[in-house]
Amino acid sequence: MASKILIVDDEPFNLDLLEQELDELGFASERANNGAQALQKIARGNPALVLLDYQMPDMNGIEVLRNIRLVGTSDVPVLITGESGTGKELVARAIHGQSARTSGAFVAINCGAIPDTLLESELFGYEKGAFTGAVQQRKGRIESARGGTLFLDEIGDIPLALQVKLLRFLQNHEIQRLGGKETIVVDARILAATNIDLQKAMNEGRFREDLYYRLCVVTIDVPPLRERGSDISLLARTFLVRASDELKKPLKGFTPQAIDALMSHGWPGNVRELENRLKRAVVMAEGWYVTPENLELQTTVSPVDASTLKSSRDHHEKELVRLAMEKAEGNVTRAASYLGVSRPTVYQLLARYGLKKTKAEDHNEKA
Repeated sequence: MASKILIVDDEPFNLDLLEQELDELGFASERANNGAQALQKIARGNPALVLLDYQMPDMNGIEVLRNIRLVGTSDVPVLITGESGTGKELVARAIHGQSARTSGAFVAINCGAIPDTLLESELFGYEKGAFTGAVQQRKGRIESARGGTLFLDEIGDIPLALQVKLLRFLQNHEIQRLGGKETIVVDARILAATNIDLQKAMNEGRFREDLYYRLCVVTIDVPPLRERGSDISLLARTFLVRASDELKKPLKGFTPQAIDALMSHGWPGNVRELENRLKRAVVMAEGWYVTPENLELQTTVSPVDASTLKSSRDHHEKELVRLAMEKAEGNVTRAASYLGVSRPTVYQLLARYGLKKTKAEDHNEKA
């Protein structure tokens, strides 16, 4: 298995597609249908690369990754891919927080936001007199991450000449400051992220193949918010609490219409857009609950649906039950407590709205 790529996804279609594409590219692969199966396969033999789905029924991608740094090395580089604003840095911080380096520094740098002429000095530091304006010695971001984690956001924007120097560091953990002759050993773990197709960049000669395979020992693809279903409402509540605390403006939650608007919006700006809209909504809210107007979003409920009291009530009741079950991790007793109803009532509501419990939820309930 050491020479194979492990594909982890609970969707058979995705597994078939990735397996076919890898085969056409000349790569051998093996598949896993869930997190537990993936860990078993990794324990039997470390794969050359792991393509890891984020949302799976038994555990999410971060939980799988957390259990991997147990069956393999805890310092492997990780490449995090996904659209702009999907929360790649949040994933990187979560990985750092679960690693053996959690007490060390988490140093982040956006490689696409710094001019090419300055990026090298930002990463590697410089000695006094190395260039005009270098009036004193300065450590770079790599040195600052000693004992901790260096997060390289938008790694695909690093110029080719600098990619060579970064590759050398990944190979031997040694750097030289600009204008310096001393070789400095730096123990830092590298996490990288990109919103571009690095395979395409390699084909076009804009990204080094050897650097790519050094960075992507483990790959995590963060899906866009529009594909993350219930994550939208859960994240919205998290951001609401955070913004309420920051602005010293306590709010109780969202109106049902606001939940509808959140779930139906396309979120082109992903998690970043959601967080920004929630901050504005807290500022604009006049009552105890956030409305679609506060969010500058409109609901997609049709006039016919909205005019029918029963259909509107059923819609929102189903959403409340679903969210309660998610919060309770499938435990009916806890969900009943959240909703303020009895356990038999929750079972009746689950049956009425077709919210069938999964095997994992049955296990949680028995526990």
